[in-house]
Amino acid sequence: MHFDDRLATVLHLPSSGDALARIQYRQLIDILGSLAKDARSAAIEAGFARVIDLSSRIPATDRARLVRQPLQPLTNPRLLALFAEAEPEVAMAAIGIAQLHEDAWLALVPALPVRARGILRHRRDLGARVEALLERLGIRDRGLPPIEKPAANEPAGNENKEQPLDLVDAVDYNEPEPPVAPRVEPATFAGLEQIAAAGRAAVTPADVRGHRVAKAGGDAGAEAGAGIGAIVRRIEEFRKARESHGSTSFASKPGGDAPQLPLGDSSKLATAAIDFATDAEGRINWADGSLASALVGLNLAGLDPSAVEPSPHIQTPYTPRPGLALSMRHRQPLRAIAVDIAGAPAVRGSWQVDAVPHFDPASGRFIGYAGRLRRPGKIAAIDAPPAAEPSEADRMRQVLHELRTPANAIQVAAEIIQQQLYGPAPHEYRALAAAIAGDCAHILAGFEELDRLVKLESGALGIESGESDLASVLAETVSRLKAWTEPRSSGFVLPELGYAPSPVAIERAEIERLVWRIFAVLAGMTAPQEMLPVRLSMESGRVAMRVALPSLLLTRDAQSLFDTPVSERGQSLSTGMFGIGFTLRLAAAEAAAAGGGLQREEDDLYLSLPAAPAAEQAGSRAI
Repeated sequence: MHFDDRLATVLHLPSSGDALARIQYRQLIDILGSLAKDARSAAIEAGFARVIDLSSRIPATDRARLVRQPLQPLTNPRLLALFAEAEPEVAMAAIGIAQLHEDAWLALVPALPVRARGILRHRRDLGARVEALLERLGIRDRGLPPIEKPAANEPAGNENKEQPLDLVDAVDYNEPEPPVAPRVEPATFAGLEQIAAAGRAAVTPADVRGHRVAKAGGDAGAEAGAGIGAIVRRIEEFRKARESHGSTSFASKPGGDAPQLPLGDSSKLATAAIDFATDAEGRINWADGSLASALVGLNLAGLDPSAVEPSPHIQTPYTPRPGLALSMRHRQPLRAIAVDIAGAPAVRGSWQVDAVPHFDPASGRFIGYAGRLRRPGKIAAIDAPPAAEPSEADRMRQVLHELRTPANAIQVAAEIIQQQLYGPAPHEYRALAAAIAGDCAHILAGFEELDRLVKLESGALGIESGESDLASVLAETVSRLKAWTEPRSSGFVLPELGYAPSPVAIERAEIERLVWRIFAVLAGMTAPQEMLPVRLSMESGRVAMRVALPSLLLTRDAQSLFDTPVSERGQSLSTGMFGIGFTLRLAAAEAAAAGGGLQREEDDLYLSLPAAPAAEQAGSRAI
């Protein structure tokens, strides 16, 4: 028997970074998408919950890409139903790759959103029963049907002949109200054919719903007819204006709008840069992007402020300088030339010109400029306060973040190989991957300690307060270290049993971490047969602990004891990867954050911590 623990393994992987979240999302799609439709377990429920959580963090475009590229087809109806309720791109990707049995489709289709059914309608491999179900549910493609031309022997103005007009397909699938009957009388919608003939894009579902309401309500029909007539007149005005201007764009007319149907929609383009080319006379004959029609034909030399006075309504932080026309006449490069363009709102305003002259390679004749128009950046006020420089702690935390991301990715990739999540792997590769994953875990643990030290020393992190007994923590720590110290006949000499408790105002988990750092370092540096005495006392509202330093550390002074030499590496019993100096410095930072301190006093390491209120009332005593 084989126990499939892939889902539990994926759920235990970290997903803190963006890259890790995408990796886990892809893995969950592969695992959940291949499950049987009746599969149920706590891990499966947790997997679906994790998919929902990751969906709120990953953009829809990325999720659609991950859904579209699975290692195996999507065969789980539950996961498909979840994706069908997501954004349109995610729903289209999931429905496009789904491979369900016909019975599963028949059970799933009625529960899908109307929009997802419309997407499903474009598949041609669903089977006759599924097609019939979609037809019965009234799912068709969007858009108005084509206009049928009257027969040759039929008068063009025959308004009494009924012609079907399907309005169900024009209604938005997201609209909650039910669709109307597919056949209506054409007398009420006489203007719709004219609208469709003039421009099908102008007819919106909102217009059709307005006509449908007009059909249902008596006097309201006249108002709807007036609205249709207004739309028809506006389309006709647009057509006539376009014919009268010929090839000239609306955008080239000063103050004109961008070329679009005049239906009240305003252009919201915010292009920051446009590439262009000019002819030998300096007139733009090519431009890149959607605003090309607004710039083609513009004479750059005419933008010289010495020849053209800028429009008074244009406000720009840059002062156009004369000499643009002169530079163009001398075929000189243009560098950050400020110009003002008057035209359509999308191109009107201040620009910077950067361009170089081009010459014909064969004849050497000047053929024009090629360059770029850029919107000028905003200039900060002179009296604006300078931006605050990031502190050393902030920079260190940023570096740690940049280092932690690739280490996490390497660890995840190694664990995938070691656990054979994507297929069988040789045992040698699995062993190597396990070693790499262990090294990455050790590196990440070091990063966590370094990040903790930076936060503690910068004041961004504090020690959780509470109440715990320092004496009992010392006894437990020394007992845990006996596996290392007893074979060497070394260790610590604690005060005799029966001593009173020494409560400190620190949470027990925090004091256990602090004491372990100190005693693990000291135990790792003790020589054989070396015993280190430990003393506890109450001094002015503080619990004090003194422990003798090993002989190997007595050669270091008070400063170098907490330094981290470049050549020093972590000891076998040390809690960190940066050596004993770093570990003691981290312990000192934790003690300082708790309101105490850790320093060397003569041949002892002295730790002081704030006492709990019960211990302060007991007064000064020695143990």
